[in-house]
Amino acid sequence: MKRRSFLGAAAAAIPLARLRLPRSTPGAPVPVALPFDLDRVTLQPGAFLDAMHVNRRFVMGMDPDRLLHTFRLTAGLPTSAQPLGGWEAPDNELKGHYTGHYLSACALLTKSLNDAKVKARGDLMVTELARCQQPDGYLSAFPEEYFDRLRDGRPVWAPFYTLHKIMAGFLDMHTLAGNAQALEVVRGMARWTDRWSQPLGDALMARVLEREYGGMNEVLYNLADVTGTDYYREVAHRFDHERIFGPLAAGRDELKGLHVNTKIPKIIGAARRYELTGEPRYRAVAEFFWRDVTTRRAYATGGTSNGESWNTDPNVLAAELSGYTEESCTTYNMLKLTRKIFSWTADPAAADYYERALYNGMLGTQHPDDGSKVYYLPLGTGFWKLFGAPMQDFWCCTGSGSESFAKFGDSIYFHDDDGVWVNLFIPSTLEWREKGVTIAQETRFPDEAGTSLTIHAPRPTRLALRVRVPSWTRAGGATLNGHALEGFAAPGGYFVIDRTWHDGDKLAVSLPMSLHTQPMPDDPNLRAVMYGPIVLAGRLGTEGFTPATLRAEPTKPRTVPEYKLEAVAAPAIRGPVDDPSQWLRRERDGTAFRTFGQERELVLEPLNGIFDERYAVYWRFT
Repeated sequence: MKRRSFLGAAAAAIPLARLRLPRSTPGAPVPVALPFDLDRVTLQPGAFLDAMHVNRRFVMGMDPDRLLHTFRLTAGLPTSAQPLGGWEAPDNELKGHYTGHYLSACALLTKSLNDAKVKARGDLMVTELARCQQPDGYLSAFPEEYFDRLRDGRPVWAPFYTLHKIMAGFLDMHTLAGNAQALEVVRGMARWTDRWSQPLGDALMARVLEREYGGMNEVLYNLADVTGTDYYREVAHRFDHERIFGPLAAGRDELKGLHVNTKIPKIIGAARRYELTGEPRYRAVAEFFWRDVTTRRAYATGGTSNGESWNTDPNVLAAELSGYTEESCTTYNMLKLTRKIFSWTADPAAADYYERALYNGMLGTQHPDDGSKVYYLPLGTGFWKLFGAPMQDFWCCTGSGSESFAKFGDSIYFHDDDGVWVNLFIPSTLEWREKGVTIAQETRFPDEAGTSLTIHAPRPTRLALRVRVPSWTRAGGATLNGHALEGFAAPGGYFVIDRTWHDGDKLAVSLPMSLHTQPMPDDPNLRAVMYGPIVLAGRLGTEGFTPATLRAEPTKPRTVPEYKLEAVAAPAIRGPVDDPSQWLRRERDGTAFRTFGQERELVLEPLNGIFDERYAVYWRFT
């Protein structure tokens, strides 16, 4: 098709020499806690490493030519590949979004696993996609006509949403996998975005922002940070959605009726603006939103949304349980935002939430056999995880899941100049190269109620080791080289040992776990059962399951997965709501429990380990 040409000064590339700024701009805040790069943290055998390898097989099982097919068609390049299905099909207006996620997944796996084959795949995709980029910088799997429709207010499905995924994928390939070409491609896409958006004016741009646009502000702020260039920061600011930010900055929840995953990426963009400029208003937006959602709009899993929306006022969730709670993308994005909140504050409450959402809202959303992802993590009783049909779904959550399962090492440890925060109890090894220290974490958590940390250092090294003492534990303790330590921290804080460490020093931490329940805020007799931070789900069998009903059928344009069978009921629980040990006993060492004294015997196990079976998370108590 004929390409739009941009004329005049706006069409020229902006000289970088005129725009380059120091990476640390005046007023930019200094983080309290810094995450370690992914290549400093090596996962050791356990559930998270297993899941990462399943995801690697899923990612590497993709045919690059099929992923590139619609990009080549749009660019007028020859292609004979078999088209993908679902949301990547040629007749779907969101086509191309998964390819952006795919670039990010390749970059994250490259960094996490030091995997040369995955890096080569990502580099191949960058090279071939760059061939599809137009001279004006435009690159997508759909024609620019989609953006004409967006500008004119005509129906179109979220073209900037897809553009964000592609730009973020290229930027990740540059920053994580060291691909220089990827940076040039994303710069061109940013210049195209500038030229498209610049003539619109505030009123028209405000209308554009009402259509889902992913994290366009975030990726452009990230590009400004990587290049040290305020040009991209100015373009990013056009995507700061004031209609959403205004109430949040004033501490008001006006989220009822809004599409959830349209909003969270915008808030992450606000957080990035604060990190680059230090403007307190944008920190206020992000912090109020985070507190509001995590404390008043989240389920026991840490997830949020029902049917992709916030349908009620805060703290009204009892009627918001269905087969379509919770959208997995929302958990992916809340984890990203939580990571920022922790870096600003080192608040253990943020680390507690991250753990809860990671274990319950993310870990169980990938099928262990083939790596397929779910769109929703259903919390309505009697439903099951409806995984997609391979090569026939490519939902938004397929893409965010491909990223999530590629970066499990990114929030286990944080640091400042003086020491390390140990936030998650995941078997792993941390290399703090600047200090010459390696920390090896050994744990079977949550099957084991604690963890141990062994210091390896060629010479004695002073540092503060800060181990999170979660809010869910009671009466914990610690030993150093086998000797009991006094002054263990209270739940909801950190146990800090600031000392000179020697090679082989071992800190063992006990974090006793117990059964407890979490009520719905508006119905104290409707509760989820938890063991420590782990949500337990009751197994309800496989009634009616066949290969045709167990998984979602191939997704048609603009559709979401739908259940072909009705949910089944679960019995009410008879017993004290605050003491599950009165009607639930542990079956063996581990995290499986069995009811007693009930009309029907039930087995409850971690929600993240139940697949291809109906379950119940919330129980009615009598």
